[in-house]
Amino acid sequence: MKKKFKIGVIPGDGIGRDVIKAAQILLDTVNDTADDFSMDFLKMDTGDAAVAKYGHPFPKETIDGIEASDAVLFGAAGNPHTQDVLMGFRLGFDLYANVRPIKSLPGTKALHPNADFIVVRENTEGLYCGVGYIDRDHHVNLRIFTTKAMERILHFCFELAGKRERKKVTFTHKAHVLTYTDEPMRVIFYEIAREYPDIEAEDMTIDACAMQIVMHPERFDIVFAENANGDILSDVGAGVIGGMGFAYSGNIGDSKAVFEPVHGTAPKYADKNVVNPSAAILAARMMLDWLGETGIAGKIGEALTDVLEEGKVRTYDLGGNASTTDFAEAVSGRFRQI
Repeated sequence: MKKKFKIGVIPGDGIGRDVIKAAQILLDTVNDTADDFSMDFLKMDTGDAAVAKYGHPFPKETIDGIEASDAVLFGAAGNPHTQDVLMGFRLGFDLYANVRPIKSLPGTKALHPNADFIVVRENTEGLYCGVGYIDRDHHVNLRIFTTKAMERILHFCFELAGKRERKKVTFTHKAHVLTYTDEPMRVIFYEIAREYPDIEAEDMTIDACAMQIVMHPERFDIVFAENANGDILSDVGAGVIGGMGFAYSGNIGDSKAVFEPVHGTAPKYADKNVVNPSAAILAARMMLDWLGETGIAGKIGEALTDVLEEGKVRTYDLGGNASTTDFAEAVSGRFRQI
């Protein structure tokens, strides 16, 4: 009997609508050809569309839909609703690990063709936790870590290294100046590392790590950073592999996960069917891998790589004039041939 997955599909705002439409083309092909499983798609709204329909950017209808889904594919969150939507996902469903693979692909403008590492952000605390105040001329955002959350995410990093056959975890910090947060967390990192003797543990200041990503990305396997720093490091990594068109992530908790491209809404390109959907396709691949369908996930990666390497169908950012859907159809067609 075929397994059945219920997949939440949320286009969101801006080019999220374009790239999720493209990813859906490929997922429909997967549904047509998969022998062992099928997917039912549950369409939901966030952002402007949700406000127009329900009066809130992250409505109860969407929350209920996520609860009922096995996994969610999401497009993008745009202002003025970014905080409501992203925190609705991350805090509302305790998606504490933001996993952002950084891997160069052929046929792209990658600065380093051998870059292949994973940035893991703690997704619920740190500088983005939303705690602060304004007192006359003092404007304060607090950078908060808890021991429980830090231990949880560090165990996640080492477990991920084991699952992905990665040899090293790098803890990034500013421990010499952030003595109340980063130095205690650095100590915890090495305590937890002792539980994983087969995986190398190192620590590095966040600024040095950013430089090394640009100069020598091959030296990294798993890179851990707090929320704000992880946001920055993963964008630096995206630049190394050819741009945000190839940057994607999984927001992962103990039982739920939301997968997304990380390029944002790019309003000037929205609904023009011109942007590169590779990141959304890679997010869909990551979703299927998380669901345990590693064979199909591998075929999606192979199909995308083949289309990029062949270079006949290229969006404007890659020097071509193919539309978003043209590119998705090309990947879908190649997938059917594998």
